[in-house]
Amino acid sequence: MLRIPYTDVLDVLLRVLLKLGFEQKRAALSARLFAEASRDGIYSHGLNRFPQYLRMIQSGIIVVNAEPEIVKTFGSLERWDGKSGPGNLNAYQGMARAIALSRQHGIGCVALANTNHWMRGGSYGWQAADAGVIGICWTNTLANLPPWGASDPRAGNNPLIIAVPRPKGHVVLDMAMSQFSYGALAAYRMRGEQLPVDGGFDTAGQFTRDPAAIETSKRALPIGYWKGSGLALMLDLLAALLSGGLATHQIPAESERETNLSQVFIALDPAPMEQAGTLDRLTDQ
Repeated sequence: MLRIPYTDVLDVLLRVLLKLGFEQKRAALSARLFAEASRDGIYSHGLNRFPQYLRMIQSGIIVVNAEPEIVKTFGSLERWDGKSGPGNLNAYQGMARAIALSRQHGIGCVALANTNHWMRGGSYGWQAADAGVIGICWTNTLANLPPWGASDPRAGNNPLIIAVPRPKGHVVLDMAMSQFSYGALAAYRMRGEQLPVDGGFDTAGQFTRDPAAIETSKRALPIGYWKGSGLALMLDLLAALLSGGLATHQIPAESERETNLSQVFIALDPAPMEQAGTLDRLTDQ
């Protein structure tokens, strides 16, 4: 296997983004988020996603220098407009603002509309945990998940992230509502591998471990069957309602036109609520 140093990857990504008109600091952050995902083994949402990111910039779907703007504030809850900016930069700023609100109120919530794919959602969980707060965030997606018992993709696989800070290593959950995210399906397909367990249905409606067959049918398997299907629906509803943005059924169904997503970032500062060392002891047990 060819191994490329992280710093080399980061440098190449940075130079590409600068050529596309990114401001230096924004290019550096976007490049770092991509490079870290692949460094950490999440190739499906790291370098594998970068070519599509570039194509969506070149087509004008992602607006390189657009920055999110606050629309309304309700104390510890704020509504922001992502202005179709780069999804990973918008998400990073959304979580940063939620963290700042949690310092003031104990809890902070930023609901973000009109944004783009955030790439690896776990990045924003680690961002929160590194700041010493509990992080919860999720996004809706285009329709790529059939509700349980249905054959047509009408729900999104709406990734959910929950992160708890811990000195010996944060506890971070990063999962889509499908058994395998579409990024993971693509990664298995590119490696020429079958899935380790059934991941969806083929065009004949049969369970399959063939990632390409699931990509073709667009019938991924919800986690927990009907439970994952229901959770996907509720995450979509909450994201759209809180942000004032689009729900899954309103998002363009083509992957390279997937835009105007709705996302939620929540940070909870445990410091005011816990006795000294309680969180550390609990997470170590």
